[in-house]
Amino acid sequence: MFDLIYRAFVLGLIPGLLTILGGLFGLVGVRVSTKYLDLGLSFSAGVMLVASFTSLLLPSIEYAGFTVTFLGFLVGVALIVLLNKYMPHEHLMKGYEGPVELRERFSRVWLMTLAILIHNLPEGLAVGVVSSIGFREGFVIALAIGIQDVPEGFAVSFPISMGERKVSKALIVTILSGFSETLMAVLAALIASLTHYLLPFLLALAGGAMIYVVIREIIPETYRYGNETYASIGFIIGFLTMLFLDTMLG
Repeated sequence: MFDLIYRAFVLGLIPGLLTILGGLFGLVGVRVSTKYLDLGLSFSAGVMLVASFTSLLLPSIEYAGFTVTFLGFLVGVALIVLLNKYMPHEHLMKGYEGPVELRERFSRVWLMTLAILIHNLPEGLAVGVVSSIGFREGFVIALAIGIQDVPEGFAVSFPISMGERKVSKALIVTILSGFSETLMAVLAALIASLTHYLLPFLLALAGGAMIYVVIREIIPETYRYGNETYASIGFIIGFLTMLFLDTMLG
């Protein structure tokens, strides 16, 4: 069990550190047009969508068949739906979501941090669960998610550091955003280590959660400013990048 947890921790550091790297670009004031930001976010969507199928759903079906995968997928979607509905959090663009009566009980930094935790939950789960299969499989998805986390990290930190002129707040949110994925990876590996029967279900759960985040959060955001062409190009590049990584390294 210790070896599995250690492997998940090491691999979980990859997306965590790359998220922070992207956030640092935002902290130092690198200026990026919204069209390139949308390209980067849609790149993330393409990577996550392919990873959900090739690294999560298809292995789940191979291990346990369609029924377990179907149930795990639905639970993953339901998990994010419930978190969005009942956990107080705040998105940079969409604003506050969750119970109205809890809005004033948390600072905006913590509300934004909770939003990031919801978003990063399926990514960390994916890294941790796939790490349970093997190092190579875990490395592929950790690297893919890490690459797409660079523009996500920038998208998190830049509006806070440049728009609100609060660099310290942006740094805190960036660090929490990155290492939340590492924590989720370790927790997922710990759960998967309890029994091998949970692995296919957890794979499907992470896949369902990731796909829902892509549809619910990322893709709508990339079309917010009318940069449809850039968003479409970014999605295709991300889609093909993950296919390449999965083919060459998987």
